[in-house]
Amino acid sequence: MKKFSVVIAGGGSTFTPGIVLMLLENQHRFPLKEIKFYDNDGARQEVIAEACRILLKEKAPEIAFSYGTDPKAAFSEVDFVMAHIRVGKYPMREQDEKIPLRHGVVGQETCGPGGIAYGMRSIGGVLELVDYMEQYSPNAWMLNYSNPAAIVAEATRRLRPNAKILNICDMPIGIEGRMAQIAGLKSRKEMRVRYYGLNHFGWWTRIEDLAGNDLMPTIKEHVARHGYVPNSASHAEASWNDTFAKARDVWALDPDTLPNTYLKYYLYPDYVVAHTNPEHTRANEVMEHREKQVFSACRAIVKAGHSEAGELEIDEHASYIVDLATAIAFNTQERMLLIVPNRGAISNFDPEAMVEIPCLVGSSGPEPLQVGNIPLFQQGLMGQQVAVEKLVVEAWVERSYQKLWQAITLSKTVPSASVAKAILDDLVAANKDYWPPLQ
Repeated sequence: MKKFSVVIAGGGSTFTPGIVLMLLENQHRFPLKEIKFYDNDGARQEVIAEACRILLKEKAPEIAFSYGTDPKAAFSEVDFVMAHIRVGKYPMREQDEKIPLRHGVVGQETCGPGGIAYGMRSIGGVLELVDYMEQYSPNAWMLNYSNPAAIVAEATRRLRPNAKILNICDMPIGIEGRMAQIAGLKSRKEMRVRYYGLNHFGWWTRIEDLAGNDLMPTIKEHVARHGYVPNSASHAEASWNDTFAKARDVWALDPDTLPNTYLKYYLYPDYVVAHTNPEHTRANEVMEHREKQVFSACRAIVKAGHSEAGELEIDEHASYIVDLATAIAFNTQERMLLIVPNRGAISNFDPEAMVEIPCLVGSSGPEPLQVGNIPLFQQGLMGQQVAVEKLVVEAWVERSYQKLWQAITLSKTVPSASVAKAILDDLVAANKDYWPPLQ
């Protein structure tokens, strides 16, 4: 069986150890000969990488391991680039969340003005990785997890149309895991779904088990009462539990489908703002908990010289990235949700929109499945949101203040053009080290 070489771009991420553990768990179906880490922040990466070196030495000494900040060393002779970068790290995420909230608008890392700000930082970073890959390993595939996935996907469609990059998101996977629990199944892999939309902006239209039995009535009945909070105890943090519970109200708008939880930010922005502490947002929660836990665990492992010294969690969501790599590597034709150019899959929607729909994945990439026509409600919401995403990319390309103002004004989370301008001016000041200068 062929063995593969992988570079994880964003090696200093707190999610990297989970991806490494998950790659190790899946050696039977996606065997590795080499793992490399790449990050432009060498000091941050070193802590994570040295802990992972110990982990790999204990669990899979045959896999070669290296890390560094030199793109040529990292991207040469690899089969896959697994990218999850965060330009500006968590301090900039904090700005993305808190600046809109100061103006009474949703502050969220991928939705609304915060997502737009993050997108303006991410575009250049992801394009840089694509270019490194094409220069040093032209036959490799990039599996991109970097957020905000919708804006990044539109940027790569427009600016690197021939790149071998697949943009993915694990949020639907997390929701499908909860649906499986609600339906009494062991795993989401025991379900077959129909879904359409944009990233963080979609609807399930059919969910059945592998025998073809319709699971929608059971799941809908539960969602109508509890949202996506299963009956068994949930280990999600309070802010996530609220999001899963709020799906009940999002579902009520279109009871024929089941919604992605992120729609709450667009359909109930007043509720979200009222239930958010503008002084202590999700970024603060992550910095206080996940950041500290992962880095202290890695430091403990390095200090002790063995992996038992620190607790690192396997990242179940990350199994999706292995499913995708395996489908490409071994031409499995697995059915997966991916962000791809529409090109008629949703017949009554912009053919150049980047949509999130089921695809069959093999060695030549994704083959989108036909969705057909969608209802006017979804068509209208999606049309507005795609326009926002396209305007952000145009603003980045043209260095246009005007187009970015239009993008923020058009976001369903923002009440008026004057509020949009006030938010934009604050975001410009906060992002002066990261955004291209706007005219």
